[in-house]
Amino acid sequence: MKYWLLLLGWFTVSLPLSAQNARTPVEAARFIKLGNTLRMVDRTQQAIDLLLRALPAIQPKDQGQEAVAYENLGYAYSDMQNTAEAVRYYQRALTLYQKLGFSASEAAMRQLLNEAAGKDLYAGVDIGASGVKLAIFRTTYDNGFYAKDIRSKPLAPNVTLVSGSAQSFDAGRDVMKAYLDSIRHYNIAPDRVYMAFSSGINESLGKMPDKKKALYDMLSELVATNLPNGNKLTIDTALTAAREAELFMVGTIPRKFWTSTSCIDIGSGNTKGGYYDGNGRFQSISFSFGTKTLATQIDNKRSLAIDAYKEEALKAIRPLIDTTINLEFNKAGLGLQQRRTVAFGGGIAWAMTAYLHPERAGMTAVPITQGDVDRFRQLTLNDYQTLIHPDLSSLTDPVVRRKAEADLANAQNQFNEKQLIAGALLLDAVVKAYGNTSVAKRFVFIRDSDIGWVTGKFMEQLNRSYERAVAKGAQ
Repeated sequence: MKYWLLLLGWFTVSLPLSAQNARTPVEAARFIKLGNTLRMVDRTQQAIDLLLRALPAIQPKDQGQEAVAYENLGYAYSDMQNTAEAVRYYQRALTLYQKLGFSASEAAMRQLLNEAAGKDLYAGVDIGASGVKLAIFRTTYDNGFYAKDIRSKPLAPNVTLVSGSAQSFDAGRDVMKAYLDSIRHYNIAPDRVYMAFSSGINESLGKMPDKKKALYDMLSELVATNLPNGNKLTIDTALTAAREAELFMVGTIPRKFWTSTSCIDIGSGNTKGGYYDGNGRFQSISFSFGTKTLATQIDNKRSLAIDAYKEEALKAIRPLIDTTINLEFNKAGLGLQQRRTVAFGGGIAWAMTAYLHPERAGMTAVPITQGDVDRFRQLTLNDYQTLIHPDLSSLTDPVVRRKAEADLANAQNQFNEKQLIAGALLLDAVVKAYGNTSVAKRFVFIRDSDIGWVTGKFMEQLNRSYERAVAKGAQ
């Protein structure tokens, strides 16, 4: 704080006392620099005044500096939530960057214009082990993590596509048809739509290639006949667990935190995660079972009474811990050991958070502890009704309460008692495996992580566009 006060005091004595325009290009450059710094210390109107006073000395002599001034004016008006003025100055900057051939700056301005004008919506369709899911959203930055400003995320019917049955495929087709109508309603461009078979369904239906092809052909025909330019959209059927985990990391964790963070996503069909090493390569871990596939493994005929199921679940998890989970963590290397923060995704971590911490329904990144996991495990095994009916009387904020109620309804729709037991045991085993590493861990559940891979796909494309522009020597 003292630094900023001293800096602002220096501004006061170093700038001309009268509000006169810059007299030379050198003074204009100083005005632009100081104006941007003022904006960073929440003196936005003073920043705008300085930037406007800089322009007469550089128009049209130095179009590079002029473009920078316009760009900074766009930032300032965006800070003031004056979208119309922000768009106007971003457009001026874009025009000059195009004229100058500054490709990377041009790409950045296009992105900012799309964001400011509300044209930055993405659509992701996840064709997964337990059905088809849609999310239409934009991404924002919230407290160190990427948050999703969701415009549409329908409650997904529970459709067991991994069974490969004609009935499940027909149900999946009906859900997909409704989702394509939503994408068309929001008028989302094809290059902002990503559809993929999840790694879980790729692994399961990969053992039944004829059925996988039948599902792909059916859904691809729907896309081609129900979306403008739908024939240009393809459904990605090549997602592996490692690739899905990497996209989750890219779309959930800002790059500056990659050296201190690993991720783990306990899905319905599998479990996957990993971290970026010092050379920028993603090192993955994965298990071929998730919450729902583990529940099916425990009770394949779905015939066990709940008490018998609990006994079988406890028996089933022990060998998995020793032969798969701990073994995979031990093979993962020092990177996984040393990264202090673990970003959790997946349905079971979300369900635990919804049931145990409804008061945190509005948070993007929710801290979770071993104590939370222990309590979740205990309640699923011994007091299921208390678990699924938490007390909401303390939630006085109506927005948080509505979100908490929606989460609880969705959790009960997505997971039955047996699946919650399997998921709680798996979650407990994974958290304890992290606890065996050499550095104490901080666990954080990332809300809406089920669409993190979609964010990751588009952010990856955007990053590559910038890298290509920079590689060409652009500014």
